[in-house]
Amino acid sequence: MLRSCVCLQRAGGGGGKRRSSSVEDASSCRSSEIERIGASMQTTTLGTNGQPQTLAPQPNTRASSLLQLFHRKGWCKHFRKPLRGMSATRVEKSIRAAIFIQKWFRRHQARQEMRKRCNWQIFQNVEYACEQDQAELYKFFNDLIKHMPQAAEAGNKSNSQRCSGLEKSGTLYEESGDMARIELTVPITKSHIDLLIDVFRKKRGNRLHPKYVCLILREAAKSLKQMPNLWMVSTAVSQQVTICGDLHGKLDDLLVVLYKNGLPSASNPYVFNGDFVDRGKRGLEVFLLLLSLYLAFPNAVFLNRGNHEDSVMNARYGFIREVEGKYPRNHKYLLSLIDEVYRWLPLGSILNNRVLIVHGGFSDTTNLDLIKSIDRGKYVSILRPPLMDGEALDKAEWQQIFDVMWSDPQASQGCKPNQLRGAGVWFGPDTTESFLKRHRLSYVIRSHECKPNGHEFMHDNKVITIFSASNYYAIGSNKGAYMRLNNQLVPHFVQYISAASQTKELSFKQRMGIVECAALKELAVRMREHRDELEEEFQKYDPDDSGCITIAKWCFVMESVTKLGLPWRLLREKLAPGTDSQSVNYIRTLDLLDTDVIMKAEADGTSVMDALYANKASLETIFNIIDADHSGEITLDEFEKAIDLLVAHMPGVYSKNEMLEKCRMMDLNGDGKVDLNEFLEAFRLSDLHRKEQQEEYLRKRSTTKSIISQHPSDSVTKLADKISKNMVLIEQDIDPTDCEAKDVGQRS
Repeated sequence: MLRSCVCLQRAGGGGGKRRSSSVEDASSCRSSEIERIGASMQTTTLGTNGQPQTLAPQPNTRASSLLQLFHRKGWCKHFRKPLRGMSATRVEKSIRAAIFIQKWFRRHQARQEMRKRCNWQIFQNVEYACEQDQAELYKFFNDLIKHMPQAAEAGNKSNSQRCSGLEKSGTLYEESGDMARIELTVPITKSHIDLLIDVFRKKRGNRLHPKYVCLILREAAKSLKQMPNLWMVSTAVSQQVTICGDLHGKLDDLLVVLYKNGLPSASNPYVFNGDFVDRGKRGLEVFLLLLSLYLAFPNAVFLNRGNHEDSVMNARYGFIREVEGKYPRNHKYLLSLIDEVYRWLPLGSILNNRVLIVHGGFSDTTNLDLIKSIDRGKYVSILRPPLMDGEALDKAEWQQIFDVMWSDPQASQGCKPNQLRGAGVWFGPDTTESFLKRHRLSYVIRSHECKPNGHEFMHDNKVITIFSASNYYAIGSNKGAYMRLNNQLVPHFVQYISAASQTKELSFKQRMGIVECAALKELAVRMREHRDELEEEFQKYDPDDSGCITIAKWCFVMESVTKLGLPWRLLREKLAPGTDSQSVNYIRTLDLLDTDVIMKAEADGTSVMDALYANKASLETIFNIIDADHSGEITLDEFEKAIDLLVAHMPGVYSKNEMLEKCRMMDLNGDGKVDLNEFLEAFRLSDLHRKEQQEEYLRKRSTTKSIISQHPSDSVTKLADKISKNMVLIEQDIDPTDCEAKDVGQRS
């Protein structure tokens, strides 16, 4: 009945024929029809005796036409009424009820969609803000190289001390705990792949012996070293090729792809488009399995480098800690071999000379001919300057690699620096059109960005994003996808969600709660980095020390301090729970940041300082740049010269005298010079002091709170408990069949 009502013609005859209309047109039609019914159903006038008299509706009115249509089509029979036909009042009420239900459902759907988009924006903006912090290291090194002439000479010294991982003959030590009882030999074959998959998918005993890890890494590095910067992929034999995006340590997603799409072969080639590690807990297994697949099927597996195939990124996002945890006695040697594989991973692929496949994208200055000629072996880390043999860095060449690794498409025209990530560029449709025309390409396939449905078209379908890690931010947050291209280069997508059994018993509300809590936890951890600044700014707008400020001021402080660009008004009820609609109790926001679940999450993470200290090679490079005479020690005169350059070209918050005083503090033994050990130790002690200050501040605040407010509010406690409960997951053996998958067709 309702569907037929939607399709009624608006005016002028038509004999009750249906018409095609959008949802918006249908809603407007029904609303206006109801208003007309109310006006025409009953018309009241004064009779000859002066009493009110109700006139029957005129037969030519729309209400009459509507009622006649109801009777003629027999729609009245759907209502339980003992008499034939139906009163006009009943019709009106029925239609009003239908419209009311529809409006309620639309409002409900809109609220859910708003929550999903808000959560997604939190995840993405926090992720990009963290990457921006890491990109600041790149900018710092770039400025050092630009303004300090001794930088190139320092690179020669630092790189001469860092020999290739393949040239090292490190001693392997026995690791404690369970090891897989399998043996690997060269060459790697399909039977070895089956053994590795069987071992890796298990919860316990899934570690290979260190000698087999070394074997895979060494053989892969030797083979990749012979490959060009851009793979040349063809469908001439296979008639199709499969492309996978970011996996980020999600072994279950990789196994789902291999289970559904089959192992690589001459008739089933794969391109894996970077970001194999970091964030997920099984990055090492993903990396070793992909390298083993490449060794077993060298003409059917193509591995592109991503921005996370970089030791500087690994120090921040968990892969280095993962390797240390799994191989505590051999991690240094294994990490040196992993770096060796990174440096020889090709930078992209070209399919049938018509489709470019790179991890990030391109800029208006990207030149594929130049990229093909780059000596990629010197870029062990893209975020650290590759200074070799005393030669200064070719910054134009370096920028070429940065752009293909870090860039993102945008809807607007032009090409501009990517301020959100802090590296690479935003490129618009005009840049894409020019790039494709210049290199005679049809379109570009890239990854680098998580998408809710696992893939996305942009720029008139000429830029395709593919992302293969499902449940990336949290369980239920997104689908993963891989794409197949036939010999006509028509894309076909397969979407999936791995570990479906963990969510199939949950209601939509429960799944939404898990995603929402994960987003709030990520945001709160990021806010804790600015906790002191937040409290200081809040108090500026609260001279009476009432604990409350206006919503507008609260939003202004949150954005000005965190610079995350989030819809703070929508987040107010979550970050300051239990406050009224006129003001915000900012104390509750601070209390949330001080809860155990948020502090534990912060402790489990890695700060920029932790990452920098963990990646000592970066600090060694800085040390050697400042050490102008290469004596192995930095004098105060050398410090002063370096500070003069930094102050002149890289103005900061500290004056020259303050920076000199900090340099003097690095001289731990008081001999007037700073050697490398003192330099590294100063960074460690500085970070340790910062953490001790935070702990002392929290102890004082805890004492103050016990006097003033006794305990955090119930609303804050409930929210913290909810976040904590929704973060608990049970680790199980991986079952590739435990997934929800769907083919989503093809799009030309």
